[in-house]
Amino acid sequence: MVFSRLRVIPRWTVAHPLAVVLLAFTLAGLGLWKATELRIDTDIVTLLPSEYTSVQAIKRLQETVGAETTVDIAIHSPSFERNVAFGQALVDSALDMERADGDGPYFTRADFRRDVRFVSENALYFATFEELDRLETFLRSQAQQVRSATDPLQMDLFNATAASAQMARQEEGDRLRADLAQLALTEYFLSPDSTTLVVKLYPTGSQTNIGFVERLYADLDAQIAALEPERYHPDMEVTAAGRLLRQTIEVQSITSDVQNSFGAGVLSVVLAVVLYFLYKSIQARTGGRLVWSVVGSELLRTPVTAILLTVPLLVSLSWAGGVAAVTFGTLNLMTSTLGLVLFGLGIDYGIHFYARYAEERGTGKGVADAVEETFVSTGQGIAVSALTTAFALFVLQLADFRGFSEFGLIGGLGILFAVISMLTVLPALLSIAERTGALNLRLRGEASRVELDPRFPFSRTIVVGCIALTVVCALAIPKVSFEYNFSNLEPEYDEYYRRAQALEPVFGQSERRNPAYILLDSPESVQAVTEAVETLAEQDSLILAVESLQERFPTDSVGASIKLQRLADIREVLDDPFLRADTTGQIERLRRAASATEPIPLDSVPPFLTRPFTTQSGEIGDFVIVFPRGNMADGRRSIRFAELIGQVTTPEGSAYYAASTQLVAADMLRLMQEESPLMVGVTFLLVFVLVFLSFRSAKWTFVAVVPLLVGLVWMLGIMVLFGVQLTFYNLVVLPTVLGIGNDGGVHLTHRYREEGRGSIRRVLRSTGEHVTMGAVTNLVGFGGLLLSSHPGLRSIGVLAVVGIGATLAATLVFYPALLQVLEDNRWLDRRRRRRRRYDLGDPDAILHPTFKLHPGGEQSMGS
Repeated sequence: MVFSRLRVIPRWTVAHPLAVVLLAFTLAGLGLWKATELRIDTDIVTLLPSEYTSVQAIKRLQETVGAETTVDIAIHSPSFERNVAFGQALVDSALDMERADGDGPYFTRADFRRDVRFVSENALYFATFEELDRLETFLRSQAQQVRSATDPLQMDLFNATAASAQMARQEEGDRLRADLAQLALTEYFLSPDSTTLVVKLYPTGSQTNIGFVERLYADLDAQIAALEPERYHPDMEVTAAGRLLRQTIEVQSITSDVQNSFGAGVLSVVLAVVLYFLYKSIQARTGGRLVWSVVGSELLRTPVTAILLTVPLLVSLSWAGGVAAVTFGTLNLMTSTLGLVLFGLGIDYGIHFYARYAEERGTGKGVADAVEETFVSTGQGIAVSALTTAFALFVLQLADFRGFSEFGLIGGLGILFAVISMLTVLPALLSIAERTGALNLRLRGEASRVELDPRFPFSRTIVVGCIALTVVCALAIPKVSFEYNFSNLEPEYDEYYRRAQALEPVFGQSERRNPAYILLDSPESVQAVTEAVETLAEQDSLILAVESLQERFPTDSVGASIKLQRLADIREVLDDPFLRADTTGQIERLRRAASATEPIPLDSVPPFLTRPFTTQSGEIGDFVIVFPRGNMADGRRSIRFAELIGQVTTPEGSAYYAASTQLVAADMLRLMQEESPLMVGVTFLLVFVLVFLSFRSAKWTFVAVVPLLVGLVWMLGIMVLFGVQLTFYNLVVLPTVLGIGNDGGVHLTHRYREEGRGSIRRVLRSTGEHVTMGAVTNLVGFGGLLLSSHPGLRSIGVLAVVGIGATLAATLVFYPALLQVLEDNRWLDRRRRRRRRYDLGDPDAILHPTFKLHPGGEQSMGS
């Protein structure tokens, strides 16, 4: 055994416990100091490698166009005039607000009142040809409707109310109203009934600076309260909202979830472990008899057990946190859960070490001898399990997806730190506790040994039943599904949605959301790229609209002439006598909007119209905007959209790349789906190799990994049965379950080989208990995520609980039954193989001893 050569480690640790503890605490202090600097980053762009074209494109977009996120303030009351008065007062006071950190004002500018006189005279000159076509069609339809109306002079062109016969025209009118709203025909951001008005403020700080955003909204809410909205109107309600708030609430929610889950999970794990070892301690001291004095004294010492097991683990977590802070600086959505996960996984090693130490002390051994024997025997099993799990996580380093690779590095190091701490700090603490009398695991009284039936009952029936179940589950594997809809993985941020609802009367649910930007080298390329995208739009309806500055604001004489001719066509339609009879003023406003007869120079256009097409450096028109149709929360639609416009090639052969978070999400999903099977395959191969290196036998390696294989198949079957889906979040769990699920088989096999034939029940009674308790702590560790309000994080906990539970069931039910069947048939007996060789004519085959005698005379199989 490898660990028999490392006896110097436990001997030195027990001899110098204070030195070990001091060194560990010093390193933990340094790690904890760095770990306090960690923050959670929810930006999915950071999860992909920087060389990906979608990442480069969106970074270029942020650098050139910017990513201005506004603070939108909704002012609602029955009085339009009072809303405007409060809005003006708010703008004046908000622009004067200074940041508490002394870094200047909170806001750079505001969008509130716009000079629309120029726009009202020329608005349709800035419409796209598609919008002009839609307007002309609508006007001709309305003229026909007016002809057949009994009272045409009172017809409201944009609010037809003739019930079912008018539904189509009403929908068209709503769409046209949205088109006109984009042309800024209103002086304010205003709801149709003029009861809600919106003010837009542009912050000076970054949206990724969560502290800045929190202070901004807190101070802005205080400023709004100080202005006393009720003085302007008794029913006035003022709500600060905007997309800027969403990211802050998301980070706060995830942070709170992680902290609450960690607290509840740690408390549950510690309580379960303490109760388990309370039972073990009482058993060790009384030999299984009920002695109330011992029960009372051990109850008083339960805090010692909790400290002995949690302190080494917290030390290792501090080390891991420090490394994470130095290496990455931030945690992503997946690595943010690792604190609780590592606590649940790491305490498993402490359970095995402490339990075996208690057994050795219960036989009368001294502290040094008990620690040494535990280190050499159980220590090797712990090390193999830890290395298996750690390297299963390290395999994730091969992934390009940083959600995998960062999880793998931090998790793998956390596991290694945990096992190192449990093999050094825990023995040191045990030594100190025993010397000071805080702990005493010496045998008190004679143990009343319970003679168990050495056979595992109903082994053949259980094996056959489990194999049948495995076959059924294997047949269900193709039905395992993936959750593509990101909206189903997002929590309900009540505070954000409550505030966002106040903006809906003004902005509604526009079709034109989540645009992609195709950045160009020069405005001269716009026409070719626009035509290429329009060709794609004809092939796939997923593309809703294509916009460019050159179409809205013609920059050459040809484009201007075509636009002016279309306006002339619109004026001709507006001259229809049935439309001229309109008394609502809408036709007259449209006539003014179409009055342009000469090209309008670009420098005459108001800045608020050209701003969507302007870069941060002031250049105008170097990109094309593509709007997808419908909800893009479905990852499959994102992938399809990315395949359409991710790379646009013009007829001349020039390639241009689109930038959008939807395209980044598509790349992320494709990457995860490509890498996940590879990660699982490589992880399993690595697990098999590590187990083989431990046992040096293909036969015993296969025996040890069988419960893992069966448990994984059961896991997939359970997923199908209960509708558990794979998600963007929980795919990272699959390699982790491979590493964790193998622990039970490794520990039981090590102990069975040590004890020999006929020991299955005895192994289950001792090591089986420890394996169960270790699995329970893992379940509680991941199960803490079940308390999360974030569906994505909760899906990690669900899949992990299913996976660990299935592998534990296979380990405790199928594995011992299989061992019993193999033992009955002497398939685990090397003598059988040698006898067969002798029968075939090899007389040297039986010269080597194959069995050894244990104290007590029981014959058993050699290791």
